[in-house]
Amino acid sequence: MRDRRVVLLWTVFTLTALVSVALVLRRPDHLSDLHIYHGALVDLRAGRPLYEYAAANGGPFTYPPFAALVLWPITAVPLGVAEAIWLAATCLAVIAVAVPIGRTLATTGAGRQADPATAAGRRPDPGTAAGRPLAVAAVAAVLMLSAPVQSNLRFGQVSIFIVLMALLDAVGRPSRTRGVLVGVAAAIKLTPLLFVAYFLVCGRYRDAARALAAFVGCATLALVVLPRESLTYWAGTVAQTSRIGNLASLGNQSVHGMLLRLGLDPAYLPVVWAVLVAGICAVALLRARQLAARGLPGHAAVLVGCATVAASPVSWTHHQVWPVLAAMLLVGAAGVTRRVAGAALLASMVISLGVALGPVSMRPGVQFLLENARALGVVALCLVGFGAVAVVAGRPEPRAASRRAWLRVGVAAAGVLAFFAVQPLPAGADPTFKAYRMQDVVNPRYFFVCRDATQCARFGTAAPVTFGTRTEKTKVRVNGVVSDRVDRLEYHSAPGGPPRAIPLLAAYPGVRTFSFRSATMAHGRLVAYDADGHELATYDEELAAALRARHR
Repeated sequence: MRDRRVVLLWTVFTLTALVSVALVLRRPDHLSDLHIYHGALVDLRAGRPLYEYAAANGGPFTYPPFAALVLWPITAVPLGVAEAIWLAATCLAVIAVAVPIGRTLATTGAGRQADPATAAGRRPDPGTAAGRPLAVAAVAAVLMLSAPVQSNLRFGQVSIFIVLMALLDAVGRPSRTRGVLVGVAAAIKLTPLLFVAYFLVCGRYRDAARALAAFVGCATLALVVLPRESLTYWAGTVAQTSRIGNLASLGNQSVHGMLLRLGLDPAYLPVVWAVLVAGICAVALLRARQLAARGLPGHAAVLVGCATVAASPVSWTHHQVWPVLAAMLLVGAAGVTRRVAGAALLASMVISLGVALGPVSMRPGVQFLLENARALGVVALCLVGFGAVAVVAGRPEPRAASRRAWLRVGVAAAGVLAFFAVQPLPAGADPTFKAYRMQDVVNPRYFFVCRDATQCARFGTAAPVTFGTRTEKTKVRVNGVVSDRVDRLEYHSAPGGPPRAIPLLAAYPGVRTFSFRSATMAHGRLVAYDADGHELATYDEELAAALRARHR
């Protein structure tokens, strides 16, 4: 029976991988990040600056210069060959990540305590070893189905390889090279440096020293080979996170991204972010030390990885492999609460709750919860640490105890929903909002109501504001004209937060027009004011009707 389940799971993995690769290759923008790496390195080989490169989609090269040395071989083969190798390597990396996590599940999963023999490096119990193929296959299949791995495949990203190197080093047995992979991974992408702190708090001083030595050695090698690029990166480019894209967009599920979506005052944001990240990382590292001391290095490593996702200024979907691993460890743990928490986190990592449940979230706060479920889940995991000290197993729960556990889970879930249900959504929490300006008037996609003075005059300006809407898959566009009485136009994404100013554009003689886009018009409100600041008109039902039409 177990063999059949293993075969079935590997079949699911293989079919998912093949279908995913086929769908990726059908996309016109397939492997866009790999194309950025390739284009930037081609420019570098031609003598042009690495960090001045911009791809056709505007994407720059954002990694440290050592990453350019590691990626250099992709320019030695035709791009199509590099794409095939990269996709195959990504699928193999998923399997390689699944092996240590599957072993951890088989050793400490449902109904079993951490195996002291395994923790001491001795041969584990045969029954535990027999469950490993099933656990590894299950982890690989779920990983392949998850949004982070799908994002790695779609964009041709390095994130899965960074996770693999850090994981192998963190859970590996003591050796003269343990720690080196973390240092190399950090030289390619800086976030694994948190594992150095983990080594230190666990008393693994030699591992920490080797990791730092490897990191410095790789950076020094890049300085020797690419001196101009190294000086450019470390002297300023490293801090320019805005080069990466719109950090307030929903894809950035880090604490920093969530604060940006809250519309926090830019003057206070760096301090608030630094304090929160310092606290989250400190708690996560202490929890990880406790887990490691209990013979659960896999859980400890995944917890530290989750802290890197929460702490990094930028954590796109392809960075979020660690929370998927954490969710599977929770699902395989003992206790109703942990399993439900793991299932909820895993659901958020496989589908986008904000998109899937947006039409039924009647309150802006609940929508914010759904849209930031991954970030909030990772922060909660960092603070709780797989259920206080560690994932431990005990005797099977009596039926009465199980019922009490389900009751606690239900009460906690209801409390969370109730809390977010009464929260107003700040206007800054709409990451898709954009108000268009004079240079955008020529674009018929943005300005579609009228195209010249005669058309706009016929459209009508008897009311303070006359507008039309155009619905798209992820947003609604609003375009219209205003009468002479209107001096100021503002848009509120939802109750609370500062309003957004909508520019009034003298695009045509005698006519002022405007256009903006937003994603949360179910709670939106457009307000027109006269020159004395008096409110002339408010439009909210009309905007909500436009959003309802989008979902029909």
